[in-house]
Formats: sequence, C-alpha cells, structure tokens
Amino acid sequence: MAYDKFEILTSTAVPLPIENVDTDQIIPARFLKATERKGFGDNLFRDWRYNNDETPKSDFVLNDATYSGKILVGGRNFGSGSSREHAAWAVYDYGFRCVISSFFADIFKGNCLNIGVLPVQVSAEFAEKVFTAIEKDPKTEIEVNLPNQTVTILATGDQESFDINGYKKENMLNGFDDIDYLVNVKENIVEFAKNTPL
Repeated sequence: MAYDKFEILTSTAVPLPIENVDTDQIIPARFLKATERKGFGDNLFRDWRYNNDETPKSDFVLNDATYSGKILVGGRNFGSGSSREHAAWAVYDYGFRCVISSFFADIFKGNCLNIGVLPVQVSAEFAEKVFTAIEKDPKTEIEVNLPNQTVTILATGDQESFDINGYKKENMLNGFDDIDYLVNVKENIVEFAKNTPL
C-alpha cells in the first residue's frame, strides 16, 4: 500500500513525555481484530484518552486542543512491548507522520518505516529541548528534513541529525512500501532473471 511521499515536514507537535510507552498502550489488544489499516486512529492510546464511560479524559494530551500537528514527540523507549504492527497503523491513521524520541523499540521503528511514519531518534538532550520548546509555545514548529536527515526547532534554530537506513529512506521519499519498491524495479528484476543462468 503506497503512502504519501515524505520529504520535508514542518509542523507543530504533540508532546507525550512518558517513557516506556508500549504497543499495548498505543493500541490495546482488544482492537486488533481488523486486518485493514483503517480505523485504528480512533483507538490510539484508547485507555489513556477515554474513561470507562467513553467520555474523553480532559487531562490527556490528545484531548487538549492546545496541542496539534503531524509530529508526536514521545519519551524514551517508545513502542516497546509486543511486535504488533497495528501500533504503527494507529499512529499513522490518527494523522501523525513523524514520531520523535530519544530511543525506539526496533520492531516498532521498523513497522513505522514500512507504512510511512518517520521515526526520528535524537539524543536525550535534544529531545528535552523539543519538549521545552513546545511547553513554552505549543505553536512552535518543528522541521523534519528527510533528504538532509535533520530535525530543527524553528523558533530556536536548534538542530540535530538523525540516522535512517538508506533503503527505507528512499522508500519514504518515494512513498513506497516494500511491495511498491519491487513493482517499481520489476523491469530490472525481469532483465536480471533473463541474463542469469539457472
């Protein structure tokens, strides 16, 4: 399933300065029945967002109109726990296109890259600067530049580089998942097969 190309994202951000956010908190297990990538955003952080009577919890950040944007800033060890890819689906379906954290669980990070959510791992010091900037001004904008692999707090000019696998970077820039990539190089594969002895 192709997704939007990711090049440079400039957006306000939603702060979630909680460490060890696991995939069951991101999308509780009871919502894993669907097999399509649609509708999971409604249940992103479901148990943190809603009371037992389905009313929104006013003290949770996603229910606070002060914060908005396509960037989620999480605490250290974001996406730990079980390997459910639905967690990445929920993040994408809610509308986030980037998650910034000082550390990601590897499987969650890979799942995000597979569906068009860019996981940007920064130092703990830079993450703290991002949280501080958002606390001072919830409308502060963050620029995530995938071609240059930099993230910048526009209000202060603070910037840090981030790493990304080259193959995944190219896929993100083109809006490809793994299948799209193979389809795109189909002619090369056919040519290789023709010229390769059995």
